[in-house]
Amino acid sequence: ITFLDKEILPEYMGDRGVIYDIYCTTESGEQFIVEMQNRQQVNFRERALYYLSHAVSRQGEKGADWRFGLKAVYGVFFMNFRLEDMPHKLRTDIVLSDRDTHEQFSDKLRFIFIELPSFTKEEEECVTDFERWIYVLKNMETLNRMPFKARKSVFEKLEKIVDIASLSKEERMKYDESIKVYRDSLVTMEFAEQKGRAEGLAEGMAKGKAEERRIIAGQLKRMGMSFDAIREVTGLSDSEIDKL
Repeated sequence: ITFLDKEILPEYMGDRGVIYDIYCTTESGEQFIVEMQNRQQVNFRERALYYLSHAVSRQGEKGADWRFGLKAVYGVFFMNFRLEDMPHKLRTDIVLSDRDTHEQFSDKLRFIFIELPSFTKEEEECVTDFERWIYVLKNMETLNRMPFKARKSVFEKLEKIVDIASLSKEERMKYDESIKVYRDSLVTMEFAEQKGRAEGLAEGMAKGKAEERRIIAGQLKRMGMSFDAIREVTGLSDSEIDKL
């Protein structure tokens, strides 16, 4: 494969550029876009569609001689979250196909979404190379040793690539910064989840107390107690008491 420039500049004034995480091509011209996404983003699926469509449209050549000879574009999206409104599974493979017959319309556009939270296998449970790769990618930061080296030499090579001790000073700084960003994002998500639960609990308690005051006010009203007395006991306004 050949790595391409990750930053695609706008083709005309007012157009929007694109920056990929990894952008490469094979000897036959097929293009691969790889994105690593740690947190859910608004319109994430639409962004993936835009990225791949942009790569397809840039293949167009000026002049009348071009015959739309497109090369396939594949998007591989590693996500540390689950896609909303879609079945939760490790791999979601999206292609262009007929809605009724499910026959493939074109092989020039393909989306592969990898949900890392959906992968729960331990090392000894990994059977295929795909599972082994996902296990290593998901647990890279916590691994004390590189697994599966006896099965595939590629994992031994991977161990050398990711060996922190062999990194240069500049590479180590970039690595440490990426780990910091990752951990900060985890803390942010955890805080947001806890805050959401706390706000939900507080809202529920407030609604419960308000309903309890209305019930008491209704009972006092039926007993013939004056509005002034009911207002003093429950804190409800005259209009609220009148509706009971």
